[in-house]
This record gives sequence, structure tokens and C-alpha cells, in this order.
Amino acid sequence: MSRTSDSTAAPGEPGTAPAAGQDRAARRRTVVGTGIGNALEWYDWNVYAIFTPFFATQFFPESDPTSALMSTLAIFAVGFLMRPLGGLVFGLLSDRRGRRAAMITSVGLASAGSLVIGLAPTYSTIGVGASFVLVLARLGQGLAHGGELPTAQTYVSEMAPRERRGRWSSLIYVSGTCGILVGTVLGAVLAGALTGEQLHAWGWRVPFVIGGLIGVYALVTRMRLAETEAFEQERAEQRSVPVRPSLWRGFRANRTACLRVIGITLGGTVAFYTWVVSAPAQAIAVKGFDPQAALWAGVIADIVFIAVLPVFGILSDRIGRKPVMFGSYAGMALLTFPLHWLIDDEVWQLGVAMTTAMLVIAASSAILPAVYAEMFPTGMRTAGVGVPYAIAVAACGGSAPYLQAMMARNGMDWVFLLYTVVLLLVALVVIHLMPETRNAELARVGSLRPGGSSSGS
Repeated sequence: MSRTSDSTAAPGEPGTAPAAGQDRAARRRTVVGTGIGNALEWYDWNVYAIFTPFFATQFFPESDPTSALMSTLAIFAVGFLMRPLGGLVFGLLSDRRGRRAAMITSVGLASAGSLVIGLAPTYSTIGVGASFVLVLARLGQGLAHGGELPTAQTYVSEMAPRERRGRWSSLIYVSGTCGILVGTVLGAVLAGALTGEQLHAWGWRVPFVIGGLIGVYALVTRMRLAETEAFEQERAEQRSVPVRPSLWRGFRANRTACLRVIGITLGGTVAFYTWVVSAPAQAIAVKGFDPQAALWAGVIADIVFIAVLPVFGILSDRIGRKPVMFGSYAGMALLTFPLHWLIDDEVWQLGVAMTTAMLVIAASSAILPAVYAEMFPTGMRTAGVGVPYAIAVAACGGSAPYLQAMMARNGMDWVFLLYTVVLLLVALVVIHLMPETRNAELARVGSLRPGGSSSGS
């Protein structure tokens, strides 16, 4: 993006001036600092899903592999229960102390959780204590990840030029999917280089240790980031307010926006975790696909997904958020059953199904960070997005791989597919009823009450 183009925004306008005044090095720090931490979050969740078949019996009894697998997937879902709390804690930190402080803290906690899993003793060594360590590590990561995504989304949206906010917001899913891609490639390489016995014995530890090391780099990078001008202006205005409005009043004042976040997220998160995160692992564990082949099919789909995300971001800046989102959710609803039926016993079928699904999912994923940010005032933008988003993901996203596997094992795949379609239809209704927010100014509202007053409670 050229400086000349960015400078067309009004000086001092939140979400535009910071981008206009940044030099190239500062912009690079913004992209790298935000992107690598966000990528780490997605990497963590993806390697857990990918390597579950290999480390399940390391944390649970080997005598019942199926039970161990289901227990490990259940912990994957339990980690999501911490996300609403993480959204609240880090949302408060971000909206009160700054986006930068929240982003530094979240990436530090996430990387620590990854290292704990990578270095944890096994069930054969300390018995049920190994299961307990895994649960604690995932709960810590769930807390961090509950705050990471909304804080990163808020940071990018506030730093972006108003007329290019859709394009900039695609950075969140571009970087996140790069994290998934790295995890998937690493899984494919390890599956090809190591025997199944080696993967079960120690190979599964490698991606978690690498994740911890990436987290250290992300931590250092984020410490060099600048705070957003929108937050600095909000903080300056709040100094003149005798009593700061309570967060709960803010949720009440913005309850419609909170409900929209939940309504949009429920179906999208199930589709996303089904196809973008857990499809290779499900194909390996449930259908018996060759691990290396299934993971490489995922790599190809991820590359396509990353390539088209900025395209949909640019499209939303030109024609609006609503038509792009509506087309994406409608496409997912229509394709849910056919794409599932396509996958039988050939790896090319998995690749085609994943690539098609991810092309459709990309349209909404690219612009959701911008859409969420445009719903809330600066004073509660992170918490306003983070808490309802985390509730929706905890309720439906984290449980999706577990439910899908359970239904498949009981010959009831259609129940999970119908569940997905119903949630997508709910999202379509919400999108139809919401206002168009393309080119909207990010509200510098100090008040958390309707009407824009900045008085306290």
C-alpha cells in the first residue's frame, strides 16, 4: 500500500491516521508482530488436532486407544471453555491498558502452554498426573487464545485505513492459516520421516516445542509494537471523565452487537473447525487415510485459502461486507452435505472437498475482523468482540471435532451435518438483518451507553 493512497484519509480519524503516518518499517512491525502471534495461536490448536492420534495414549491408558482418543479430543473442547474468560480478561486489559499490553501477555501465556505439552511426562511415567498436566496446559492456552484473536483483530482494524479495512483484516486469517499450514507441513514431514512407533513415542513432541520457541520470538516482536492512535485518543478522553462506565453497562448498551457476533460466529466456527482445522485428522482417525497423504491434501487446501483471503477483503471494500458474507454462509450451507459425501476412500477426494469448502469459507473469514470491529466503540471494542465471540466458539467450535468423530463412529454423520447447516442458516438471518458497515468510521465513543454520552454510571 502506497503512502500516497493511505494519506487520503482524514487526519486524526481513528483507524486511518495511524496507517498514514507509519513508515515502512513500522508497518512491517505491525504486520509481523500481529501476524506471528496470531499464527502461533492457530498453530497450537492445529498441531493438537493433527497429532491427537499419536499422543492420545501418552496421556491416557494405552489399553483403550479409542477411549484415549476421545478423551484427548474432549480436552481439545475443554480448552475452549476458557475462551470466554480469556475474552473478558484480555478484553479488559486491552480496552483499559492498551492493545499492545494484551497482545504481549496473550502470546507469552500461549507459548508457555505449548512448551508444557511438549515437555510433559507421559501416563506411563506419572499416571493420571499426565492427563492433569495436559488439561492445565490446554486451559492456559484457552485463556490466552480467548484474548489473542479479538485483541489482534482490534489492533489491525484500528491501524488500517478506513477504505482498506477489509483488505487489512484479511491479515488475521492469512497469518492464522499460515500457522495452520506450518503445523500441517510439519505433520506431513514428520509422518514421512518417522515411523508410526517413533511418532507415538516422541515425534509428537516436536511441534509443541517448536511452538514454544516461536512464541518467544513473537513476544519479543510484539514488545516493539506501537499502540493504536484510536486507543490513545480514547484514553486521553477518558481522563476527563470522572467515573468510567462499567463494562457490564457497556455490554447492555451494545447487546445487539454482541448477539450479532454470536449469531454470525456459531455456524462459521463449526464450518471452519470442521474443514480448515480438523479435516485431515478426522480422515486419518475415522476413515483410515494415510497420514502423510491426508496432511499434504490439507497443505494444498491451506495454500489456496491463504491466496484468496486478500481478494475477498478487497472485494468487501468495494461492494460491501454483507453481500460477501451472505454469499459465503449460503455457499457453506449448500455444500455441507455434498462435500461430506464426496469423501470416500481416496485422498484426492479429501483434497477437492477441503479446497472447495475453504474457498467458500474464505469469503467470510477474510472480513470478519473488520465486521466485528465496526460494531463496537473504542472503549469496549476488544471485550465487546472477545466475550461473545469466545462464547460462540466455546459452545460450537471446540466441540466440533469431538462431535463429528462421535457421530461418525455411531454412523450418524448426517446429524452433525444437519447441525452445521442449521447454525449457518441462523447466521444468514443475522447477516440479512444487520446494517452495512463498509467505510464506517470506527466509533471513538467514550461512552458505553446508547446515544454517545460520555458520562459515567
